[in-house]
Amino acid sequence: MRIGVPKEVKNHEYRVGLVPPSVRELAAQGHEVLVEAGAGTGIGAADAAYEKAGARILPDAAAVFASADLIVKVKEPQPVEIGRLRPGQILFTYLHLAPDPEQCKGLLASGAVCIAYETVTRAGGGLPLLAPMSEVAGRMAIQAGAHCLERAHGGMGTLLGGVPGVPPGKVVILGAGVVGTNATQMAVGAGALVVVLDRSVEALRIIDAHFGARVVTAFSTRDAIEQHVRSADLVIGGVLIPGAAAPKLVSRELVGEMKPGSVVVDVAIDQGGCFETARATTHADPTYKVGDIVHYCVANMPGAVPRTSAYALNNATLPFVSAIASRGWKAALAADAHLRAGLNVCEGKVAHPEVAHALGHAHHDAARLVGL
Repeated sequence: MRIGVPKEVKNHEYRVGLVPPSVRELAAQGHEVLVEAGAGTGIGAADAAYEKAGARILPDAAAVFASADLIVKVKEPQPVEIGRLRPGQILFTYLHLAPDPEQCKGLLASGAVCIAYETVTRAGGGLPLLAPMSEVAGRMAIQAGAHCLERAHGGMGTLLGGVPGVPPGKVVILGAGVVGTNATQMAVGAGALVVVLDRSVEALRIIDAHFGARVVTAFSTRDAIEQHVRSADLVIGGVLIPGAAAPKLVSRELVGEMKPGSVVVDVAIDQGGCFETARATTHADPTYKVGDIVHYCVANMPGAVPRTSAYALNNATLPFVSAIASRGWKAALAADAHLRAGLNVCEGKVAHPEVAHALGHAHHDAARLVGL
């Protein structure tokens, strides 16, 4: 199969769909890999490295889209990229469609087969292609929040770890999943007072077993959220429902009751955010204020550390890219129910139930679409 890797065009997005070692693996399997010139510059991978791995370099994105059967990206396709998709072409990338009706409309019109990293599942639960970026984003959330707490960046001027004689800052983490666990690790390492809320007692048990008395765990109720958010210096939103829009856990009114100069980091912004006051921002202009509360809502946080992120992502995606390229999308998805869960849009039909529900489209069962 011809596999295309265009350069990412989203604001300050430096990751790339395939890194040179992944290209080498796919080329060894007999696939032709077409890489846009300069696609790997952001991770320090020159065109020569891709050519050495077995790729063919094409001059621009238009050539890649026109020639490839399978497009492998990182971020959701931008309008110019959606316009280059053709019927039956396979797109494998993050999509986050539930809060993005315009993207969904464009993908439906394209006739392409669109498989989303974030809804691929695994045995025993979990989202293996979202997990690497959730790990990165969770860790980055603390350093971004600490940065925003500095007075020069709009915060109250609090050092998360405090110093002898001065208490540390309070970090409240909504969600004990992959984002929350990694944020907790970084916050504990910084010396902050950390509170983690979740509706899964089992998830809280795991946090408690790992971090012990260094972290306070709390079952997530409206009362608990209100109590801890009001007194927080930094609140991290890391709640996810696969394929669906993120639940709005923190109301506009509650944000208004937070301490002046406190900070919100909404890692769930790709799925619409879990703060009512959240709106997506970019690395070029990452923050805004609602009243006196600093909001950091960058929709592609891991793009700031593209080398780490791209290699971590490829470790997870390569087996699936290989399966799709070797067997074709129908056979690959028919053979693997977990990969089939990633099918969001298929030749003009919405194939994921949560996306269909969120956007008001008819749902078409993925199993039937692959011929089962």
